[in-house]
Amino acid sequence: MDMKAVTSTNISSVILGVSPIDTAAVSGQLLALAGGEVHAVAEDGRMIVTIEAASDGATVDIFEAIRLMPGVLSASLVYHQYESCLLYTSDAADEEDSV
Repeated sequence: MDMKAVTSTNISSVILGVSPIDTAAVSGQLLALAGGEVHAVAEDGRMIVTIEAASDGATVDIFEAIRLMPGVLSASLVYHQYESCLLYTSDAADEEDSV
């Protein structure tokens, strides 16, 4: 088997404080944002959001874009996890030769 590539994912959870009048607009902006997903919205404007990105830098960029959205009063990063995965491939020709 040959090592093919290393992939990584950063998963973060963010709690937002949003003006209740702006929750629909902020939710729409988050849905349009690559890597952002809304999981819950409370009547008082609190939102639970996750960010998935390939690098720490991309995570920071997405977090900053969220923090600067109109209607967002506060943004707190409450969880971050980094996962990496090695992808292996096998050469079919090598397997045939060994049979």
